Amino acid sequence: QVQLVESGGGLVQAGGSLRLSCVAPGRTFSSYAMGWFRQAPGKEREFVAAISRSGSNTYYADSVKGRFSISRDNAKNSVYLQMNSLKPEDTAVYYCAARTWAPNSEIYAYDYWGQGTQVTVSS
Repeated sequence: QVQLVESGGGLVQAGGSLRLSCVAPGRTFSSYAMGWFRQAPGKEREFVAAISRSGSNTYYADSVKGRFSISRDNAKNSVYLQMNSLKPEDTAVYYCAARTWAPNSEIYAYDYWGQGTQVTVSS
């Protein structure tokens, strides 16, 4: 079992930045590829970004490419999502997720999920 705890959400004006963090206590963090997903009110959960176990490979949804950056620190059992140039359409609950083996953009591929952190971008 992997526990994931997100933090860093909040209210920000359009054009601003936020950094989300996700901590996964335990010795096996480096065994998991990590992903960030988001879910806006009335919409389905969607892929945002993913990172490989070593951190050498990253993947992004087209909607956030060039604005968001995913990274990880295996020594701190943490994965991060740096969000710049935020837009009102980025408003959602953001979730981190973990899966064994390679990163994936599909929701069903992830085994463990955090509780989510709210990001609200005002216009």
